[in-house]
Amino acid sequence: MRKVDLNCDMGESFGIYQYGADQEMMPLITSANIACGFHGGDASVMRESVALAKAYGIRVGAHIGLPDRGGFGRRYMDMSPNEVYAITLYQLGALEAFLRAEERKMSHVKLHGALYMMAAEDKKLSDAFAQAVHAFQPSLRVYTLPDSETAASASRLGLPVVNEYFADRPYLSGKVKMFGWTLGEIGSPAAIAARVEAMLGDPAFADIGTVCVHSDTAGAPAIMSAIRDRMEQYA
Repeated sequence: MRKVDLNCDMGESFGIYQYGADQEMMPLITSANIACGFHGGDASVMRESVALAKAYGIRVGAHIGLPDRGGFGRRYMDMSPNEVYAITLYQLGALEAFLRAEERKMSHVKLHGALYMMAAEDKKLSDAFAQAVHAFQPSLRVYTLPDSETAASASRLGLPVVNEYFADRPYLSGKVKMFGWTLGEIGSPAAIAARVEAMLGDPAFADIGTVCVHSDTAGAPAIMSAIRDRMEQYA
């Protein structure tokens, strides 16, 4: 079984609202996708998240979401390509400020929630996203679903693409069920780790470069620990 990047969506708390097991997840991962203040996160949380990632030597990427705190970025919104370009560039710039203050470089970029799925299915939106990333920093890796419009748009502009597998989401007929899933559908940490192990040994998933566990999934640290334990058997 090959080694892959282990990523986590985090930094999504804001104000008095606390989301995710960020402190517990950070030592278990190799890259962090930090919310940039739209679907979650705020200035203080972004600063703390970048500092925490630096302390553990974790690569940091921007987690770009819809302007939808109330729905945590998981509600579909009617967005024009110009709006997607603008909110992408805005959020990249916000995170970059905190990274510069810590003398760190941004590693990658990943869309969040509904915007992730919207761009994956809509060429105009994915083009707008990719154009914003390219204008900002063309060396940024784009984390996305295999064979998605996002991957195609990024590739056309020469952006490096890292295909993603969601460990804590069920897959039906090879496609991720991003919303409306139950804990029963994703199973126990041991079951999830076994599924990731099988995926990494399956030629159909040969192009997967990163595996995600969301910080706010119930039992996220146990899930990521189980995955790491499985992978370390092959180190």
